[in-house]
Amino acid sequence: MKTISDFDIKQRKYMPVFPMATGKTTVYIEGYPYEDDDPMPTTGIHGRQVYTIYDQLLKYFADEQIYIGNDSFIYYSEGDISKCVAPDIFVVLGVSNETERRSFYTWAEGTVPVAAFEFLSDSTADQDRHEKVELYLKDIGIQEYFIHQPDMESPAEFHGWKRSPSGEIVEMEPDAEGGLFSEKLNLLFRWEEQSNDVRLLRAFLPDGTPIATSMEEKRLKEDALERLEEEALLREIETQRRQEAETRAAEEALLREIETQRRQEAEAEIERLRAQLANR
Repeated sequence: MKTISDFDIKQRKYMPVFPMATGKTTVYIEGYPYEDDDPMPTTGIHGRQVYTIYDQLLKYFADEQIYIGNDSFIYYSEGDISKCVAPDIFVVLGVSNETERRSFYTWAEGTVPVAAFEFLSDSTADQDRHEKVELYLKDIGIQEYFIHQPDMESPAEFHGWKRSPSGEIVEMEPDAEGGLFSEKLNLLFRWEEQSNDVRLLRAFLPDGTPIATSMEEKRLKEDALERLEEEALLREIETQRRQEAETRAAEEALLREIETQRRQEAEAEIERLRAQLANR
């Protein structure tokens, strides 16, 4: 990528097309808890992974009617508070992203998430690998479900499942580099090992172009500004050098002109003296 506009063009090209949901934005419904009584803390590795994907998707879909949820409740059966899940990340197409919800209520919003992500931890890994596949894809109606192991001390795991047109659950086939493609988000997901013990899953455009996080984009803009300032300074230095060279050239031309004039005056004086001697 050479310029930000190159990415903008690709972003418009690859943005998914989707219908708007039939319900309305709902911040909170009385009687549906939006916090755990005993929240489970996450490791720094898990937190970094969740933040990275959340930040990428939030920034990438910022101008669209797409809501990105982060470890918040999804209630999927009206009147039954036990029908509730809290994926690490979930994505809902066709709803407003201008309002933060305490929870997401599928019947009120008129839609369900199209994709959910779970990042494996010791306490929930078995559920993430098995129970939630059926729960998310069949019971709730989510279209795509991904699990990933971000802790490099554990064996690598990255799997995805999707619902076929007939409603069957199908495991996704990875590409040659182990990546999985989300048809609903029109994004590619691949992981890479980091030096800080994180096996980091990241989002990419379908052609493999990386999606920068907010911090990465800030650094890119700072680097671009620094390059522009350096280029401006170089242009200023070059202009100054050119002006100095032009000044020196003008001074040298003036000196040559003075020298020529002096030589001509000397030659004229010599001729005058010769003429005087010849007349004696």
